[in-house]
Amino acid sequence: MPKLSSRAFAYVVAASVAVTLAGCSAPTLLGPDTPTSVVILDEQAAAAAISRYRAQHGLGPVVIDTSLIRAASYQAASNAKAGRLSHEIGGTFDARMAEAGFGRAYAAENLSAGSNTFDEVLARWKSSPEHNKNMLMPQLKRVGIARVDAPGTRYKRFWALVLAGG
Repeated sequence: MPKLSSRAFAYVVAASVAVTLAGCSAPTLLGPDTPTSVVILDEQAAAAAISRYRAQHGLGPVVIDTSLIRAASYQAASNAKAGRLSHEIGGTFDARMAEAGFGRAYAAENLSAGSNTFDEVLARWKSSPEHNKNMLMPQLKRVGIARVDAPGTRYKRFWALVLAGG
């Protein structure tokens, strides 16, 4: 049996330890490439803030919808894993809305990255003409919001707001 140099032996030991530790990690839906974590939000407070904003524009309130929270969580996680923003990363918006049970309803989605708090992201969406238009669609009655953090990415925090009629 050939002898390994001390450097080769150290490499083999390090590789063995890495493989062993990799097998100990918890399974994740997003894959191991980009570590992410879901942030627990106060969805009711977020819906209340959006409702107050809509009321300033003569529009009715919105309520939290658990199906839309799941849709928002999925999209925020998809963007966090990719480390960038795109409405298509998690599949088409229409397909994701159909999956959430809102296939034929009025619906919109706002994405953002980098904001630390809901107040910050809401201010960004208000100042963006397209995002603002989405929040002020009169037909929208239900919302879901989510934030997923990916500390190893450029933006670190990924937000998704999904709004639908109903």
